[in-house]
Amino acid sequence: MEKYSKTLLRFSAVFALIGAFLGSHMAGAGSLAFKTVHAHILVVGWLTLFAWAVYYKIFTPAKTIVATLHVWSAIIGAIGLTAGMWLYYLRPFDLADGLVTAFFIVGGSILLFSFILFAILTFMKTEDGK
Repeated sequence: MEKYSKTLLRFSAVFALIGAFLGSHMAGAGSLAFKTVHAHILVVGWLTLFAWAVYYKIFTPAKTIVATLHVWSAIIGAIGLTAGMWLYYLRPFDLADGLVTAFFIVGGSILLFSFILFAILTFMKTEDGK
C-alpha cells in the first residue's frame, strides 16, 4: 500500500500547488471568479487526497481491488469534479451546456463512489488482521 500512499500524496501536492496558484491569482486580480473551484481543489484535491495518503501509510487493507478502485476513483473524481466546476462556472470554452453539466456530474459521481469505497475500506480487515 506504500505505492497508494505515495501516489495520493503526489496528486495532493499537485492540487495544493494549483489551489495556491488560483488563490494568489484571485488576490492579485481582485476577483473571486475562481472561488468555488479554488475551494474544491484545496478541500477535495489537496486535503482529502492527503488524508487518504496518510490512511494508506498507516493501514493496509486486505482486499486490494477495493483499495485500487478507491485510489483511482479518488484521483479521477477529484480531477473530474474540479475540472467540471471550472468548465461549468467559468465557461472558458464554447462547449454545449449538456456536455459541461454531464462532465461536472460524472466527475462528482466518481468522487462520491471513492468516498463510498473509503467508508467500506475502514470497516474491512487489514492485512495484519485488525
